[in-house]
Amino acid sequence: MLAAAQEPPDGALVAQARQGDPEAFGELVRRYQASVFNVCYRLLGERTAAEDMAQEAFIRAHSRLNTFDLARPFGPWMRRVAANVCLNHLERPALASLPLDDEVAQTAGTATQDPAAASEAAETTQAVRAAILALPPRYRAVIELRHFQDLSYDEIAEATQSPLGSVKGRLHRARDELAELLRANAYDWELP
Repeated sequence: MLAAAQEPPDGALVAQARQGDPEAFGELVRRYQASVFNVCYRLLGERTAAEDMAQEAFIRAHSRLNTFDLARPFGPWMRRVAANVCLNHLERPALASLPLDDEVAQTAGTATQDPAAASEAAETTQAVRAAILALPPRYRAVIELRHFQDLSYDEIAEATQSPLGSVKGRLHRARDELAELLRANAYDWELP
């Protein structure tokens, strides 16, 4: 019986992409496109903008592959690139407000749930998303990186190019502000 072909590790793909192999970088994009899109969507709150910034993140990562440390995992590095691209986008003057996508409501419940429970879950999800989007971009970023990407405080400091103490303070203030926004809208919800 033949052994199943193993996919090459990320580091090998990065090395091949550095040598000009477009298929190697294409495989990295395939592996991480969903998680990069999720980072962008959570930070921007709008599907089209998230798609654009995810594409921009991969373009930026490709141009900076020579800065990637092959001894480290590629996924967290790629998601940090995406977060930084989104933060840069958010710091530019806004041309329009960010609408909430109704996809959140579609994914909050399942067909097997009680319709009332599904409706309540969708409403809660939308309230949380709206509250996160109401946070200043730097607070939104630390919430995303810590609670949705599970990065350590050190990794967040590296991703945001901020001192560790600033990251901890920003995260504390972000959580407080998020809780206050949710309480103001009659939701008693806390980040895990």
